[in-house]
Amino acid sequence: MELQALPSRIGQVRRIVSAQLRYWHLDPLIDRAALGVTELLTNVHRHAQPDKTCIVEIELLLDHLIVSVHDHDPRLPVVGDITDVATTATSGRGLAMVAAVSESWGVRPNGESGKVVWFTLPAPEPATPTPAPARHPRRTAAEKPAHRFVTEVEHPVDGHRPQHAPARSAVAG
Repeated sequence: MELQALPSRIGQVRRIVSAQLRYWHLDPLIDRAALGVTELLTNVHRHAQPDKTCIVEIELLLDHLIVSVHDHDPRLPVVGDITDVATTATSGRGLAMVAAVSESWGVRPNGESGKVVWFTLPAPEPATPTPAPARHPRRTAAEKPAHRFVTEVEHPVDGHRPQHAPARSAVAG
């Protein structure tokens, strides 16, 4: 989804990501994914230049979930030592939290158009389904295709009244 990384939009993206993970039956990942995407979007809101426009993507592969945020700022984040952050500071711990709740994370330049900050979460093993009537053959976990979720969210033009745009999912339903 493409959006302006504004506080009101960050909450909306968190709800969209949570709903998509419920749709994929990945409820155990919701809290960690929501925390991670909130931290990455907050970094865009606080630090990205020249604008706050970014794209959030979540991809479900067979064994893990990838959450990535693309912005237009080519500067890579500075990851300092968390012990240097004052206990009363209200910032400086975001990427450390992403690292703590994720399986892996990283950042890569995106050409001259910015960067991508991403993290992965391990996908839980699918629950063993109860046998269904033999109308259609069931796919095994190895045959299950990967899913990718992409949606667009428009931002309000006048900035006074929020405008809600429908989400479009590329996930076969």
